[in-house]
Amino acid sequence: MSSFVIEGGHKLSGTIKPQGAKNEALEVISAVLLTDAEVTISNVPEILDVKNLIALLKEMGVKITRHEKGKYTFKADEIDVTYIDSDEFIRRCATLRGSVMVAGPLLARFGQVWFPKPGGDKIGRRRVDTHIVGMMNLGAKLDYDKTRRAYHLSIPDGARLTGKYMLLDEASVTGTANILMAASLAKGQTVIYNAACEPYVQQLCRLLVRMGAIIDGIGSNLLRITGVKRLSGASHTILPDMIEVGSFIGMAAMNRSSLTIKDVSWDNLGIIPECFRRLGVNLEQRGDDIFVPEQESYIIDSFLDGSIMTIADAPWPGLTPDLLSVMLVVATQCRGSVLIHQKMFESRLFFVDRLIDMGAQIILCDPHRAVVIGHDHKFSLRSGRMLSPDIRAGIALLIAAMSAKGTSVIGNIEQIDRGYEDIDVRLNAIGARITRE
Repeated sequence: MSSFVIEGGHKLSGTIKPQGAKNEALEVISAVLLTDAEVTISNVPEILDVKNLIALLKEMGVKITRHEKGKYTFKADEIDVTYIDSDEFIRRCATLRGSVMVAGPLLARFGQVWFPKPGGDKIGRRRVDTHIVGMMNLGAKLDYDKTRRAYHLSIPDGARLTGKYMLLDEASVTGTANILMAASLAKGQTVIYNAACEPYVQQLCRLLVRMGAIIDGIGSNLLRITGVKRLSGASHTILPDMIEVGSFIGMAAMNRSSLTIKDVSWDNLGIIPECFRRLGVNLEQRGDDIFVPEQESYIIDSFLDGSIMTIADAPWPGLTPDLLSVMLVVATQCRGSVLIHQKMFESRLFFVDRLIDMGAQIILCDPHRAVVIGHDHKFSLRSGRMLSPDIRAGIALLIAAMSAKGTSVIGNIEQIDRGYEDIDVRLNAIGARITRE
């Protein structure tokens, strides 16, 4: 197990650029399985989760060419159908959260797929019902193999999935993406209502359209997909990662530093800048960059009636749940109080115990809600030793350690590496003191 050793209290300065979006990468890389033609993808974040998905595709028989850092060409013209029916395939998929995204393409193109319970973060239960029910709506048959501990979805030999109207029980991003990819090769029209409309899903739609899919309603929660018999090759560039953008804003605020974040794709950040402004963080849009000026104090807003500010996650265009951990940490050094409401995952706020040990004033109300009473930078957090339980809690603890007095140690940083590429090197370049051991 690797660790970060962080010497806290150093201000940041200069410029940093976000990596490609992890969540989009997992979707569009899986989409290459829909065609036997070449698909070239640029701005791929070379992080652990993405590398593991690329390695899985390689085991399936996908030909992969790495042209340069972040630019790959994929050609899935000789898929090993024996491998995707094997115990080894199921085992690897069970350890990789992103593997859920290969289910829709494999089912649509090869008529069957194994769907184990996904791995990934320890942040609470992640349902796969939306994925499975959506593919059953398209005509797939479902069985469960107790020995393999995996679901098996299949369609009869020579048959195709058939389009259908469906109302999703939740606006699941990955569920929408999986159904969308399967429907692109289905017969007839598929209508997905209550579809997720995050920029990641919009980007997947645009790639599929360039590959020859027919999709109406991109950017809305009502998608109409007219299936085609075959998709062709295409090129695609992944958006910058909005979660990294938010993480860098949080780092600047916690260290009372000025920082420029380059090429953020401002139009795809949604409500993120406004949520940081509610914590008192001033932001300036400079073209497609964000400038975070140095501030002595950050004052948390109240609602118009004077009640305590609440920051909660919600489906797009609401706030992504992946940034609540960062905002919670930032609030510990603001002036005022805020309620952080994590609606989606029941275990994601449990990392606040580590922040309380560091001196933060936080009341954990229940698994979904925490009240933060800010120190207004009058009391620095204390250094400590801790473990990263998941990607987003890990980066939040790193932000806390960067502002704390003394030297902190964060273990299990493989979780952070799953979502942030060379984060220690990139942060050290703007003034942090982080050593990887």
